[in-house]
Amino acid sequence: MNSGSADEFTEFMTGRWPAFVRFGYGLTGDVGLAEDLAQTALARAYAAWPRVRRTADPDAYVRRIMVNSNRNRFRGRRVPEFLTGSPPELAAACQIDGDDVAAAGELRAALLSLPAGQRAVVVLRYWMDLSEAETAATLGCSVGNVKSQAARALAKLRASGELVNGVSRADG
Repeated sequence: MNSGSADEFTEFMTGRWPAFVRFGYGLTGDVGLAEDLAQTALARAYAAWPRVRRTADPDAYVRRIMVNSNRNRFRGRRVPEFLTGSPPELAAACQIDGDDVAAAGELRAALLSLPAGQRAVVVLRYWMDLSEAETAATLGCSVGNVKSQAARALAKLRASGELVNGVSRADG
């Protein structure tokens, strides 16, 4: 890669890092895993940068790498996880706005209760504010699949009592 391409990638990476970490956090529910996911995706994008920058939407390309990498992390060797009494401090890209940390914790738990595919659709559509077409392109599926996955996810959240009229129960 020549220096112009490297500079272009560096600019792309630094400008999008917080959004990619936020997206990774929505997929994983863990700041450390979110950063690892974003870093892995950007490393893969760097290796294929000439092809990535020719695409219509490089962000979608990297988000697709993140979704696939997140799926693949379950296929490898499982690392034991140990629950702690309190969650770790959140990175700047994942800070919660406002004082209602309990509501955010309930919403995070509700998201993590969804299957990975439904969680990815909800995070892309409602947290990352992507259109149905952009979400479908990122996930490599049809717009109809995105609509049905979103409907199923929202129905499951409503049925579990975690989400009422689009907001967490704790939000009122």
